Amino acid sequence: MSSHDTATPENETALEELARLTLGADYWTTVESARYGVPRIRLADGPHGLRVQDDNNPDLLGLGRSLPSTCFPTGATLAASWDDALIEEVGRALGREARALGVHVVLGPGLNIKRSPLCGRNFEYFSEDPLLAGRLAAANVRGIQSNGVAACLKHFAVNNQETDRMRVSADVDERTLREIYLRAFEIAVRDGQPWAVMSAYNRINEVSASENAWLLTQVLRDEWGFDGIVVSDWGAVRDPVEAVRSGLDLRMPGMDGDQRVFDALRSGLLDEKHAILVAQRLRLLAERTGAGTEVSSDAPPSYEDHHSVARRAAAQSAVLLYNDAGLLPLDANATQTIAVIGELARTPRFQGAGSSTVNPFRVVSPLEALQHRLAGTQFEPGYRLDGQPDQSMVEQAVALARASDLVLLFLGLPPIAESEGFDRQSIDLPAAQIALLHAVTAVNPRVVVALSNGSIVTTAPWREEVAAIVEFWLAGQAMGDAVADVLTGAVNPSGKMPETVPVKLADTPAYLDFPGGLGHVRYSEGMFVGYRWYDARAIEVDYPFGHGLSYTQFAYSDLSVETYAEDDPQALRITFTLANIGARAGAEVVQLYTGRPKAEVAHPVRELRTFQKIWLEAGESREIELTVSHDDLAYFHVDCGWVFEGGLYELAVGSSSRDLRLCAEADIAGPTIKSPLTLWSLFGDWMDHPKAAPLLWKMIDERGGLRGRIGDLYQDEAGQNTVRGIPLLTILQLPGIPFSEKEAAAILDLI
Repeated sequence: MSSHDTATPENETALEELARLTLGADYWTTVESARYGVPRIRLADGPHGLRVQDDNNPDLLGLGRSLPSTCFPTGATLAASWDDALIEEVGRALGREARALGVHVVLGPGLNIKRSPLCGRNFEYFSEDPLLAGRLAAANVRGIQSNGVAACLKHFAVNNQETDRMRVSADVDERTLREIYLRAFEIAVRDGQPWAVMSAYNRINEVSASENAWLLTQVLRDEWGFDGIVVSDWGAVRDPVEAVRSGLDLRMPGMDGDQRVFDALRSGLLDEKHAILVAQRLRLLAERTGAGTEVSSDAPPSYEDHHSVARRAAAQSAVLLYNDAGLLPLDANATQTIAVIGELARTPRFQGAGSSTVNPFRVVSPLEALQHRLAGTQFEPGYRLDGQPDQSMVEQAVALARASDLVLLFLGLPPIAESEGFDRQSIDLPAAQIALLHAVTAVNPRVVVALSNGSIVTTAPWREEVAAIVEFWLAGQAMGDAVADVLTGAVNPSGKMPETVPVKLADTPAYLDFPGGLGHVRYSEGMFVGYRWYDARAIEVDYPFGHGLSYTQFAYSDLSVETYAEDDPQALRITFTLANIGARAGAEVVQLYTGRPKAEVAHPVRELRTFQKIWLEAGESREIELTVSHDDLAYFHVDCGWVFEGGLYELAVGSSSRDLRLCAEADIAGPTIKSPLTLWSLFGDWMDHPKAAPLLWKMIDERGGLRGRIGDLYQDEAGQNTVRGIPLLTILQLPGIPFSEKEAAAILDLI
């Protein structure tokens, strides 16, 4: 232990220095303190590429220029790869660039749950499913931190909309909070061990996320074992004294003349121990990242190599949504005329807008890559990116389509349609683009649609008009090369949807309660988010969670299930054979779902429990093993906390949440979970309790049984059901009950 660990402020100067550590020095760096052993630490935005700005001209929303760096695919794009190893590799490349630019903390990844497809910032986030989001975030964290650079999970927590994001209270019940909105962070913290977490702007059940001791200390530190720093989102702190007391370490950005923490320390309103913890955590962060030491002599990163990583990641994340006509892949050697239509082919939207905006050192457009790869390619923009209709552009595009053998139609969401800072109003493509599509398909049915968008768009109204659809998302600076790779078959698409695409907005879980109003948004759908909602209500969707086609085909067979004892950490193990029965090598993401049809409390129809991406050569088959722990199967009981309940589980293995190839049932050993018995428990709960029921009935029988109206009702089956549904304390207020509240309480003491 260094001398700093036992340092105690002995005068006002020391106390003021301690207080200053809780607040940034400026927009991107922390205060340094020789007294407490804390050097200056530099932070930078970086969910999918670094945004390192000029310290003299910083900004919050990505409006200013930043140093060139690699723009990797966004979080939503990478999530479609379902590939832990790939996302860890992207993290390693990002960490290398951060190290070279003197950045100690990368502000990412973002892993908020996609409650609604309307959230304007969904392009930064991974999934609607907490397991998928948590695993991928953990992989990204491991990659970044392998370079001695801290990853910072954000935005903690329940930050699922842009509308009123800095004030709104997300009102959510505890089970939903634990199983859906905190679960992804828990997985990422436990498996990735990040060195930093960012608190969100919003309130949670009326308590600010940055001043929430339950969230930042009890859950994050005490339950999950997090030992890093908690930094606020920029400008998220309302009460800096309460924030420090609650477990926030660093308020950003810096602010001259703010003496509130110092005044609270000096007056004793804030215990000095909280500020000393801040100093200790900042010092640990500096030790982990090498802040304050000489810059490493490691070789500088190869930006060309990182461009290749970005290209591979983009291609592996492309999702083949539809290919019924078998038009894809294109034959690059065929003699044919190809029309490339859509301004997004020439002016690609390869990243989102806002604080994550990267200044890429290089950008390859789809048009550039396709013209290089495919002879006889001609281009027409077809529409304006500002959404204004232009009939002359449509007519020129239609003329080209009519004269071509094949049309590659580039559609998507322009920057004005989705961004940090505001939410979307629709899940449709812009009207001008849809009008263009109708006009083009009317003269040439051989149309391949290439989509670029951060959040999902529905294709249901026009899917049958085209031959194929590929979702490329916001694919980073190498988007053009990746598009050409996938369309020509140089890369066999293996992406899967990390979120459900609904047929229409009114089908979505949060439709009636998004974005809320009067400072509150009610999470009335509970834990039924994403596919959990659509499956529970048997709603048809455009594309299900986990969906993604390939240029080859995979067969599943020979399912075997093994269960384990209650005291074994592992709950079940399944094996099956996966075979590539097509003519091309390719990768399949196998997905295991479980359901609980006869549980004590409600559960979703099915929930993703694990997944694995498997590469197989043409004709190759392999035995696949998937395991699930008891902890993986636990749910949050409002009275008992996290619990595993034994009993019958439905198992399903498949290619998506609705393409389930192999199904089985497993009886897994474990306890039956009941809420603790209280005086307010239902009479039926008392009657079913193995210890309380005999004691209570003995008392009732010795005193002549139940009398009065309750006694009459209890004589027949229908009446018994009525009585069983009444709380015990309510029954005690009725005549003819032969025991007292005190006697019932005595039974509780005995059991």
